[in-house]
Amino acid sequence: MKGIIFATGNEGKMREVRSILGDLQVPVLSMKEAGIDADIVENGSTFAENAAIKARAVAEALPDAYNGYVVLADDSGLEIDYLHKEPGIYSARYLGEDTPYSEKNRILMERLDGVPDEKRTARFVCAIAAVLPDGSSLDSRGTIEGIIGYEQAGENGFGYDPIFYLPEKGCTTAELSSEEKNRLSHRGKALRAMKEQLRRGDE
Repeated sequence: MKGIIFATGNEGKMREVRSILGDLQVPVLSMKEAGIDADIVENGSTFAENAAIKARAVAEALPDAYNGYVVLADDSGLEIDYLHKEPGIYSARYLGEDTPYSEKNRILMERLDGVPDEKRTARFVCAIAAVLPDGSSLDSRGTIEGIIGYEQAGENGFGYDPIFYLPEKGCTTAELSSEEKNRLSHRGKALRAMKEQLRRGDE
């Protein structure tokens, strides 16, 4: 494995990815840094299917300079049990891709107005797919359980982090330090599981 290209242009996500995969001691690039502009239609019905679609599309668009690189892609989102697991696989597109997350978060809390803690259960889910240089694939999954809070709090996360409350920590995932968030988060768990598979393949 010469390096890794991660199928995202999200800088917040890339910081998490580099922090967790850094000890593989290979370059970790975003698709933007690799000069890849693939038109990806995420039409899967699960997080795992969408991650696989993204990874395969980027792998097929890989410039020759990146032969020998592994392509990773994730699909992640928020499932709220009371809302029948919405927004789910539509988390990024919920209320429109250009709608600020502060507004998405406000509307989700509004939809849960009057709902007690025990019915506000939710989880972040992350599925990661890898396409290896020989064309074979790997996958991993991670989750973190919590509840939807009553106000937006914290500056350390992105997306739905400010409303995702961890009762055992007494704070939202946006209030955790980067180190603790990487240790507990759905993406952190899925990335570490993928990292172990990549390590084994390199032995």
